[in-house]
Amino acid sequence: MGTDVTPARPGLTQASPTLRDLGWSGERAASFGRHAADGLVPGRVVSSSGMLLALTAAGPTDVLLGRRRQRSSDDAEPGPAVGDWLALEPLPGEPGKAIARGVLPRRGTFVRSRASDGRPQILAANLDLAFLVSGLDHDLNPRRIERYLLLAMEGGVTPIVVLNKVDIALDLSAAVSAVHAVAAGTRVVVSSALTGVGLDEIRSHLRAGLTACLLGSSGVGKSSLVNALLGEEIQVVRALREDDSRGRHTTSHRELFHLPSGGLLIDTPGLRTVGVLGDAASLATTFADVASFARRCRFSDCRHEGEPGCAVQAAIRAGELSAARLASHRKLEAELQSVALRADVRSQRAEGRRLGRLYKHHGKLAERHKRGET
Repeated sequence: MGTDVTPARPGLTQASPTLRDLGWSGERAASFGRHAADGLVPGRVVSSSGMLLALTAAGPTDVLLGRRRQRSSDDAEPGPAVGDWLALEPLPGEPGKAIARGVLPRRGTFVRSRASDGRPQILAANLDLAFLVSGLDHDLNPRRIERYLLLAMEGGVTPIVVLNKVDIALDLSAAVSAVHAVAAGTRVVVSSALTGVGLDEIRSHLRAGLTACLLGSSGVGKSSLVNALLGEEIQVVRALREDDSRGRHTTSHRELFHLPSGGLLIDTPGLRTVGVLGDAASLATTFADVASFARRCRFSDCRHEGEPGCAVQAAIRAGELSAARLASHRKLEAELQSVALRADVRSQRAEGRRLGRLYKHHGKLAERHKRGET
Protein backbone atom coordinates (compact mmCIF):
# COMPACT_ATOMS: atom_id res chain seq x y z
CA MET A 1 0.00 0.00 0.00
CA GLY A 2 1.33 3.41 -0.91
CA THR A 3 1.35 6.54 1.16
CA ASP A 4 0.84 10.18 0.24
CA VAL A 5 3.96 12.26 -0.06
CA THR A 6 4.50 15.90 -0.88
CA PRO A 7 5.87 16.39 -4.40
CA ALA A 8 8.70 18.76 -5.15
CA ARG A 9 8.25 21.67 -7.50
CA PRO A 10 7.14 20.15 -10.83
CA GLY A 11 9.90 19.08 -13.14
CA LEU A 12 12.75 19.71 -10.72
CA THR A 13 14.71 17.35 -8.51
CA GLN A 14 17.48 18.20 -6.06
CA ALA A 15 19.33 20.68 -8.27
CA SER A 16 18.07 22.37 -11.40
CA PRO A 17 19.63 20.72 -14.45
CA THR A 18 21.29 22.83 -17.12
CA LEU A 19 19.97 23.18 -20.67
CA ARG A 20 22.67 20.75 -21.76
CA ASP A 21 21.38 18.26 -19.18
CA LEU A 22 17.93 18.68 -20.71
CA GLY A 23 19.15 17.77 -24.19
CA TRP A 24 20.25 21.13 -25.61
CA SER A 25 22.83 20.52 -28.32
CA GLY A 26 24.92 22.34 -30.88
CA GLU A 27 22.45 21.31 -33.56
CA ARG A 28 19.54 22.81 -31.64
CA ALA A 29 21.54 25.95 -30.92
CA ALA A 30 22.25 26.36 -34.64
CA SER A 31 18.54 26.03 -35.50
CA PHE A 32 17.75 28.59 -32.78
CA GLY A 33 19.89 31.26 -34.44
CA ARG A 34 17.06 33.36 -35.91
CA HIS A 35 15.23 33.33 -32.56
CA ALA A 36 18.38 34.43 -30.74
CA ALA A 37 18.71 37.29 -33.21
CA ASP A 38 15.24 38.44 -32.10
CA GLY A 39 16.33 38.47 -28.46
CA LEU A 40 14.54 35.25 -27.54
CA VAL A 41 15.92 32.55 -25.24
CA PRO A 42 15.50 28.76 -25.36
CA GLY A 43 13.69 26.78 -22.69
CA ARG A 44 12.32 23.27 -22.34
CA VAL A 45 8.86 22.66 -20.93
CA VAL A 46 9.19 20.53 -17.79
CA SER A 47 5.66 20.69 -16.37
CA SER A 48 2.07 21.32 -17.42
CA SER A 49 0.72 21.89 -13.92
CA GLY A 50 -1.79 24.69 -14.52
CA MET A 51 0.62 27.11 -16.22
CA LEU A 52 3.42 25.67 -18.33
CA LEU A 53 6.78 25.66 -16.57
CA ALA A 54 9.96 25.75 -18.65
CA LEU A 55 13.58 25.60 -17.64
CA THR A 56 15.90 28.21 -19.19
CA ALA A 57 19.49 29.16 -18.55
CA ALA A 58 18.13 31.65 -16.01
CA GLY A 59 16.17 28.98 -14.16
CA PRO A 60 12.50 27.94 -13.88
CA THR A 61 10.21 30.14 -15.97
CA ASP A 62 6.41 30.38 -16.06
CA VAL A 63 5.32 30.37 -19.69
CA LEU A 64 2.54 32.60 -20.98
CA LEU A 65 1.02 31.83 -24.37
CA GLY A 66 0.70 34.65 -26.89
CA ARG A 67 -2.75 35.42 -28.26
CA ARG A 68 -2.03 33.76 -31.58
CA ARG A 69 -0.88 30.58 -29.84
CA GLN A 70 -4.00 30.56 -27.63
CA ARG A 71 -6.27 30.91 -30.65
CA SER A 72 -4.51 28.12 -32.52
CA SER A 73 -4.24 25.70 -29.60
CA ASP A 74 -6.87 23.39 -31.08
CA ASP A 75 -5.44 23.36 -34.61
CA ALA A 76 -3.79 20.41 -36.33
CA GLU A 77 -0.42 21.22 -34.73
CA PRO A 78 -1.04 21.01 -30.97
CA GLY A 79 1.20 22.31 -28.27
CA PRO A 80 3.29 23.43 -26.62
CA ALA A 81 3.63 20.36 -24.40
CA VAL A 82 6.00 18.86 -21.86
CA GLY A 83 9.28 18.06 -23.60
CA ASP A 84 8.94 20.87 -26.13
CA TRP A 85 11.74 23.35 -26.72
CA LEU A 86 10.39 26.90 -26.87
CA ALA A 87 11.58 30.27 -28.11
CA LEU A 88 10.76 32.52 -25.16
CA GLU A 89 10.55 36.28 -24.75
CA PRO A 90 11.39 37.18 -21.12
CA LEU A 91 8.98 39.71 -19.63
CA PRO A 92 10.79 42.91 -18.60
CA GLY A 93 10.56 43.55 -14.89
CA GLU A 94 8.99 40.13 -14.22
CA PRO A 95 11.75 37.61 -13.48
CA GLY A 96 10.73 34.01 -13.98
CA LYS A 97 8.07 34.82 -16.60
CA ALA A 98 8.19 34.71 -20.41
CA ILE A 99 5.94 34.61 -23.44
CA ALA A 100 6.16 31.65 -25.84
CA ARG A 101 6.92 33.00 -29.32
CA GLY A 102 7.57 29.70 -31.04
CA VAL A 103 7.90 25.93 -30.69
CA LEU A 104 11.09 24.40 -32.06
CA PRO A 105 10.75 21.45 -34.48
CA ARG A 106 10.00 18.17 -32.74
CA ARG A 107 11.82 14.89 -33.30
CA GLY A 108 9.62 12.34 -31.59
CA THR A 109 6.09 12.76 -30.25
CA PHE A 110 3.33 10.80 -28.61
CA VAL A 111 0.01 12.17 -29.81
CA ARG A 112 -3.47 10.71 -29.39
CA SER A 113 -6.80 11.82 -30.81
CA ARG A 114 -9.20 13.30 -28.26
CA ALA A 115 -12.32 11.23 -27.70
CA SER A 116 -14.54 14.33 -27.74
CA ASP A 117 -13.72 15.63 -31.20
CA GLY A 118 -10.90 13.60 -32.70
CA ARG A 119 -8.44 16.51 -32.56
CA PRO A 120 -4.80 15.64 -31.85
CA GLN A 121 -3.61 15.96 -28.26
CA ILE A 122 0.11 15.83 -27.70
CA LEU A 123 1.13 13.96 -24.56
CA ALA A 124 4.90 14.43 -24.74
CA ALA A 125 7.42 15.86 -27.21
CA ASN A 126 11.01 15.29 -28.31
CA LEU A 127 11.01 11.68 -27.21
CA ASP A 128 13.45 8.90 -27.91
CA LEU A 129 11.63 6.16 -25.99
CA ALA A 130 8.14 5.41 -24.75
CA PHE A 131 7.71 3.00 -21.84
CA LEU A 132 4.24 1.50 -22.30
CA VAL A 133 3.31 0.39 -18.80
CA SER A 134 0.71 -2.24 -17.93
CA GLY A 135 0.04 -3.86 -14.57
CA LEU A 136 0.35 -7.60 -14.07
CA ASP A 137 -2.62 -7.61 -11.70
CA HIS A 138 -5.82 -6.52 -13.45
CA ASP A 139 -4.63 -4.03 -16.06
CA LEU A 140 -3.08 -6.10 -18.84
CA ASN A 141 -4.98 -5.47 -22.06
CA PRO A 142 -3.34 -6.50 -25.37
CA ARG A 143 -5.75 -4.32 -27.35
CA ARG A 144 -4.65 -1.22 -25.42
CA ILE A 145 -0.99 -2.11 -25.99
CA GLU A 146 -1.68 -2.29 -29.73
CA ARG A 147 -2.98 1.27 -29.58
CA TYR A 148 0.09 2.49 -27.72
CA LEU A 149 2.35 0.78 -30.25
CA LEU A 150 0.51 2.37 -33.16
CA LEU A 151 0.93 5.86 -31.67
CA ALA A 152 4.61 5.21 -30.94
CA MET A 153 5.20 4.11 -34.54
CA GLU A 154 3.34 7.13 -35.88
CA GLY A 155 5.34 9.52 -33.68
CA GLY A 156 8.74 8.05 -34.50
CA VAL A 157 9.32 6.89 -30.91
CA THR A 158 10.90 3.57 -29.93
CA PRO A 159 8.43 1.63 -27.74
CA ILE A 160 9.35 -0.58 -24.79
CA VAL A 161 6.57 -2.53 -23.06
CA VAL A 162 6.87 -2.59 -19.27
CA LEU A 163 4.87 -5.21 -17.38
CA ASN A 164 4.88 -3.83 -13.85
CA LYS A 165 3.92 -5.36 -10.49
CA VAL A 166 5.50 -8.75 -11.15
CA ASP A 167 5.48 -9.25 -7.37
CA ILE A 168 1.69 -9.73 -7.54
CA ALA A 169 1.42 -11.17 -11.05
CA LEU A 170 -1.63 -13.36 -11.58
CA ASP A 171 -0.13 -15.41 -14.44
CA LEU A 172 3.24 -14.08 -15.60
CA SER A 173 3.87 -16.63 -18.35
CA ALA A 174 0.46 -16.06 -19.96
CA ALA A 175 0.85 -12.27 -19.72
CA VAL A 176 4.27 -12.25 -21.39
CA SER A 177 3.02 -14.56 -24.15
CA ALA A 178 0.00 -12.31 -24.76
CA VAL A 179 2.24 -9.24 -25.09
CA HIS A 180 4.71 -10.94 -27.43
CA ALA A 181 1.77 -11.94 -29.62
CA VAL A 182 0.88 -8.28 -30.24
CA ALA A 183 4.32 -6.68 -29.88
CA ALA A 184 6.66 -8.96 -31.81
CA GLY A 185 10.10 -7.38 -32.05
CA THR A 186 9.39 -4.93 -29.23
CA ARG A 187 11.45 -5.19 -26.05
CA VAL A 188 9.40 -6.34 -23.05
CA VAL A 189 10.57 -5.61 -19.49
CA VAL A 190 9.06 -7.29 -16.43
CA SER A 191 9.38 -5.03 -13.39
CA SER A 192 8.36 -4.25 -9.85
CA ALA A 193 8.80 -0.80 -8.34
CA LEU A 194 8.33 -2.44 -4.93
CA THR A 195 11.05 -5.13 -5.15
CA GLY A 196 13.31 -3.48 -7.72
CA VAL A 197 13.00 -6.25 -10.30
CA GLY A 198 13.61 -4.92 -13.82
CA LEU A 199 14.62 -1.42 -12.71
CA ASP A 200 18.24 -1.86 -13.80
CA GLU A 201 17.07 -2.84 -17.27
CA ILE A 202 14.84 0.24 -17.45
CA ARG A 203 17.72 2.43 -16.24
CA SER A 204 19.97 0.99 -18.96
CA HIS A 205 17.74 2.66 -21.56
CA LEU A 206 17.75 6.04 -19.80
CA ARG A 207 21.17 7.24 -20.88
CA ALA A 208 22.26 10.85 -20.59
CA GLY A 209 20.65 13.05 -23.20
CA LEU A 210 17.82 10.65 -24.02
CA THR A 211 14.19 11.47 -23.23
CA ALA A 212 11.59 8.81 -22.43
CA CYS A 213 7.99 8.94 -21.25
CA LEU A 214 5.85 6.66 -19.14
CA LEU A 215 2.40 5.91 -20.53
CA GLY A 216 -0.33 3.73 -19.10
CA SER A 217 -3.70 3.70 -17.42
CA SER A 218 -4.28 4.70 -13.82
CA GLY A 219 -3.01 2.29 -11.19
CA VAL A 220 -0.28 0.56 -13.21
CA GLY A 221 2.44 2.00 -10.96
CA LYS A 222 3.97 4.74 -13.13
CA SER A 223 4.47 7.12 -10.17
CA SER A 224 6.09 4.35 -8.14
CA LEU A 225 8.45 3.64 -11.03
CA VAL A 226 9.37 7.34 -11.22
CA ASN A 227 10.14 7.41 -7.50
CA ALA A 228 12.22 4.24 -7.74
CA LEU A 229 14.21 5.57 -10.71
CA LEU A 230 14.76 8.93 -9.02
CA GLY A 231 15.73 7.33 -5.76
CA GLU A 232 13.42 9.62 -3.79
CA GLU A 233 9.71 10.12 -3.15
CA ILE A 234 8.83 12.83 -5.68
CA GLN A 235 5.54 11.60 -7.11
CA VAL A 236 2.45 11.02 -4.97
CA VAL A 237 1.61 7.34 -4.60
CA ARG A 238 -1.77 6.43 -3.15
CA ALA A 239 -3.35 3.27 -1.91
CA LEU A 240 -4.98 0.97 -4.43
CA ARG A 241 -8.57 -0.20 -4.26
CA GLU A 242 -8.60 -3.72 -2.94
CA ASP A 243 -11.36 -4.93 -5.28
CA ASP A 244 -9.47 -4.33 -8.54
CA SER A 245 -5.96 -3.16 -7.53
CA ARG A 246 -6.44 0.08 -9.43
CA GLY A 247 -5.17 3.37 -8.07
CA ARG A 248 -6.60 6.82 -8.27
CA HIS A 249 -5.37 9.22 -10.95
CA THR A 250 -2.49 10.31 -8.72
CA THR A 251 -0.54 12.18 -11.42
CA SER A 252 -2.72 15.04 -12.63
CA HIS A 253 -0.28 16.67 -15.05
CA ARG A 254 2.78 15.86 -17.13
CA GLU A 255 6.26 16.38 -15.71
CA LEU A 256 9.80 15.97 -16.96
CA PHE A 257 12.38 14.64 -14.49
CA HIS A 258 16.17 14.65 -14.71
CA LEU A 259 17.34 11.24 -13.48
CA PRO A 260 20.59 10.42 -11.65
CA SER A 261 21.65 8.51 -14.78
CA GLY A 262 21.45 11.74 -16.78
CA GLY A 263 18.42 10.50 -18.70
CA LEU A 264 15.15 12.40 -18.85
CA LEU A 265 11.78 10.90 -17.98
CA ILE A 266 8.30 12.34 -18.57
CA ASP A 267 5.53 11.06 -16.33
CA THR A 268 1.95 11.37 -17.58
CA PRO A 269 -1.50 11.05 -15.99
CA GLY A 270 -3.32 7.76 -16.30
CA LEU A 271 -5.05 7.46 -19.67
CA ARG A 272 -8.67 6.33 -19.75
CA THR A 273 -8.85 6.34 -23.54
CA VAL A 274 -6.20 5.98 -26.21
CA GLY A 275 -7.62 7.50 -29.38
CA VAL A 276 -5.42 6.60 -32.33
CA LEU A 277 -3.82 8.73 -35.02
CA GLY A 278 -1.75 7.46 -37.91
CA ASP A 279 -1.57 6.28 -41.47
CA ALA A 280 -1.55 2.97 -43.33
CA ALA A 281 2.22 2.60 -42.92
CA SER A 282 2.09 2.92 -39.12
CA LEU A 283 -0.81 0.45 -38.97
CA ALA A 284 1.06 -2.04 -41.16
CA THR A 285 4.17 -1.75 -38.97
CA THR A 286 2.18 -2.24 -35.77
CA PHE A 287 0.32 -5.22 -37.26
CA ALA A 288 3.27 -6.66 -39.17
CA ASP A 289 1.90 -10.19 -38.77
CA VAL A 290 -1.44 -9.31 -40.35
CA ALA A 291 0.34 -7.37 -43.12
CA SER A 292 2.66 -10.30 -43.81
CA PHE A 293 -0.21 -12.73 -44.31
CA ALA A 294 -2.19 -10.14 -46.30
CA ARG A 295 0.60 -9.89 -48.86
CA ARG A 296 0.04 -13.57 -49.68
CA CYS A 297 -3.66 -13.15 -50.45
CA ARG A 298 -4.70 -13.93 -54.03
CA PHE A 299 -6.26 -10.50 -54.47
CA SER A 300 -4.41 -7.29 -53.57
CA ASP A 301 -7.66 -5.68 -52.36
CA CYS A 302 -8.69 -8.67 -50.24
CA ARG A 303 -10.77 -7.66 -47.21
CA HIS A 304 -10.14 -10.99 -45.47
CA GLU A 305 -13.86 -11.63 -45.20
CA GLY A 306 -14.17 -14.94 -47.04
CA GLU A 307 -12.64 -14.11 -50.43
CA PRO A 308 -11.04 -17.08 -52.23
CA GLY A 309 -7.31 -17.41 -51.64
CA CYS A 310 -7.34 -15.28 -48.46
CA ALA A 311 -4.07 -16.03 -46.66
CA VAL A 312 -5.19 -14.13 -43.55
CA GLN A 313 -8.22 -16.36 -42.98
CA ALA A 314 -6.07 -19.40 -43.75
CA ALA A 315 -3.62 -18.29 -41.03
CA ILE A 316 -6.50 -17.98 -38.55
CA ARG A 317 -7.72 -21.46 -39.38
CA ALA A 318 -4.18 -22.81 -38.97
CA GLY A 319 -3.80 -21.12 -35.59
CA GLU A 320 -1.00 -18.85 -36.84
CA LEU A 321 -3.03 -15.68 -36.31
CA SER A 322 -5.81 -14.99 -33.80
CA ALA A 323 -9.22 -13.82 -34.90
CA ALA A 324 -9.04 -11.20 -32.12
CA ARG A 325 -5.87 -9.78 -33.67
CA LEU A 326 -7.57 -9.38 -37.07
CA ALA A 327 -10.65 -7.84 -35.44
CA SER A 328 -8.46 -5.31 -33.64
CA HIS A 329 -6.71 -4.44 -36.91
CA ARG A 330 -10.06 -3.81 -38.57
CA LYS A 331 -11.29 -1.69 -35.68
CA LEU A 332 -8.19 0.50 -35.64
CA GLU A 333 -8.23 0.82 -39.43
CA ALA A 334 -11.83 2.05 -39.31
CA GLU A 335 -10.99 4.41 -36.43
CA LEU A 336 -8.05 5.89 -38.32
CA GLN A 337 -10.26 6.47 -41.36
CA SER A 338 -12.86 8.20 -39.19
CA VAL A 339 -10.25 10.45 -37.57
CA ALA A 340 -8.82 11.35 -40.98
CA LEU A 341 -12.29 12.17 -42.30
CA ARG A 342 -13.05 14.43 -39.33
CA ALA A 343 -9.70 16.17 -39.80
CA ASP A 344 -10.51 16.70 -43.48
CA VAL A 345 -13.88 18.22 -42.59
CA ARG A 346 -12.22 20.56 -40.08
CA SER A 347 -9.65 21.55 -42.69
CA GLN A 348 -12.37 22.34 -45.24
CA ARG A 349 -14.28 24.41 -42.70
CA ALA A 350 -11.13 26.30 -41.71
CA GLU A 351 -10.41 27.01 -45.37
CA GLY A 352 -14.00 28.22 -45.82
CA ARG A 353 -13.61 30.60 -42.89
CA ARG A 354 -10.30 31.85 -44.28
CA LEU A 355 -11.81 32.51 -47.68
CA GLY A 356 -14.80 34.19 -46.04
CA ARG A 357 -12.52 36.58 -44.17
CA LEU A 358 -10.57 37.24 -47.37
CA TYR A 359 -13.72 38.02 -49.40
CA LYS A 360 -14.99 40.25 -46.61
CA HIS A 361 -11.71 42.14 -46.52
CA HIS A 362 -11.70 42.67 -50.28
CA GLY A 363 -15.34 43.74 -50.12
CA LYS A 364 -14.48 46.42 -47.60
CA LEU A 365 -11.56 47.61 -49.77
CA ALA A 366 -13.88 47.83 -52.79
CA GLU A 367 -16.41 49.90 -50.83
CA ARG A 368 -13.67 52.25 -49.64
CA HIS A 369 -12.45 52.58 -53.21
CA LYS A 370 -15.93 53.52 -54.42
CA ARG A 371 -16.12 56.21 -51.74
CA GLY A 372 -12.76 57.51 -52.85
CA GLU A 373 -11.05 56.60 -49.62
CA THR A 374 -8.26 54.68 -51.32
